[in-house]
Formats: sequence, structure tokens, C-alpha cells
Amino acid sequence: MNRYLVIKCGGSVFERLTPAFFKSIQAIQAEGEWLPVIVHGGGPAISQMLDKLAIPTVFHHGLRVTTQEVLDVAEMVLSGTMNKQIVSKIGASGGKAFGLSGIDGGLFKAKPLALSKLGYVGEITSVDSSIITNLCEQGYIPVVSPISMDDKGQHYNINADQAASAIAAALNGKLCFISDVPGILVEKDGTLTRLKQVSDLEIERLIESKKISGGMIPKAKAAVDSLKNNVQEVVIVNGMMPECLVDYTKGVEVGTKIFLEEEVLHA
Repeated sequence: MNRYLVIKCGGSVFERLTPAFFKSIQAIQAEGEWLPVIVHGGGPAISQMLDKLAIPTVFHHGLRVTTQEVLDVAEMVLSGTMNKQIVSKIGASGGKAFGLSGIDGGLFKAKPLALSKLGYVGEITSVDSSIITNLCEQGYIPVVSPISMDDKGQHYNINADQAASAIAAALNGKLCFISDVPGILVEKDGTLTRLKQVSDLEIERLIESKKISGGMIPKAKAAVDSLKNNVQEVVIVNGMMPECLVDYTKGVEVGTKIFLEEEVLHA
């Protein structure tokens, strides 16, 4: 049975990833035990392009308010520039990558998020995992932009953390969120300390006490959601250390592992 490793790569960390990071993904695929799938964001690049075009941008609880104008730019950056840059970097590392978005082949079905304040921000209702499995079986590393559409053809901006979670759940795979920090960091005795593992209930408490903030909030929430959607395992790791992914596939303890508290209670 194939084992899928879904790697979520955020836009904020992308510019700092070295060729060694992409080489490690190619190495994982070459070893044959794991089939890597990349899901990416591109928030900073979208913001830069919006600034260039003098289009105002607003955030609400870490999610971008998406007008049709903002959506057009997000799609251009995510499904265009960012997606092809990652495909190119995998190619330069000796791998074969295939770039696509949630729209292509109907990979994702989406609907608008309940929060009307967010405009054309959606959530995924279903995943056609056969598209991903077929690409992997043909030797490709799928690189997925989260832009998706509904049954009427309306496009939506989807949070990339949530898109990665949906794919990992559909593939019954493991999920790695790539960060520019070693995992979830909390202040302890005046210094920031990495949590080796943390439960869903503890994450709620840390968000409420503002010890988890900013871009880590949707990551942590998506990690918990993905576990509730039957993702085998979720970890947040440091992409600045290229060996972290290879280490993870070999069972080395890296980053912050997220778990559901009821799993411990029922163990």
C-alpha cells in the first residue's frame, strides 16, 4: 500500500527554502517508501503583487478578504508564478513535478466560507484523490495550488493549510507543515521553547491565551482539523533544516507533533 506524505509549504517560508530542501523531497520519492505531494500557499507574493497593482488588501483573523479583483491576483500568483517556481525547483533537484490547482480536473470541490466578510474565500467539500494517486504512480511529485471552484464555476481562494489537510485526509497520508521555525514555540521561563507534541485541547488554550498567534493559528487549527478527518499524523517542522523531512520519514522526532486528546484518553 502506498504511503503518502503531504508537504504543505507556505508562501512566507518559500523564498528561504534552499535547493537542498527540494532535493530532500526528490530523495524521499526516489527511496520509494513514501510518495510526496506538495501543497503551497503564497501570501507574501500575493500581497506584493496587490501592492504593485495598488489593490487594497485586508485580513480577518489571518484570512485574506478576497474581492473578485484580489481573487484574480491570488490565482495568477498561486496557480501561475508560485506553482511553476516550485515545479522548476523540483526539476532542478532531479525530480519530476506536475503543477496543478484545485480547479484542474475537479481536484477540489469548494463552497463559500460561511463568513461573508471574507468575500471569495472558500472551503473544500470534496477531493478527487485519484488525480493525485495517478500522478504519483506515473513518477510525478504533484504540486498543488489551493485555488478551487464550486459547481457553478465560481473560483475561490482556499487557505493552503486547509487544502493540505483535505488532501492528506483523502489520501489517508501523513501531513507535514513546513515552517520557518522548529515547530510550535511557547515562552517558558523567558525563552521560546519548542513543544515536541501538543494536543488539540492545549492548542485551544494556547490560542486563547495568545501564546499561539498570527500565521501559526490557521496552521495549528488545520492540523487539528486534519486529525479529526482521519489524517494519520500531523507535524509542524522547520524547512530551514533541509534534512528535517528525510529525518521525519525515517522516524526521527522533529518539529511539533499534534495529537487529539481523546486518542490518549481512549488508549
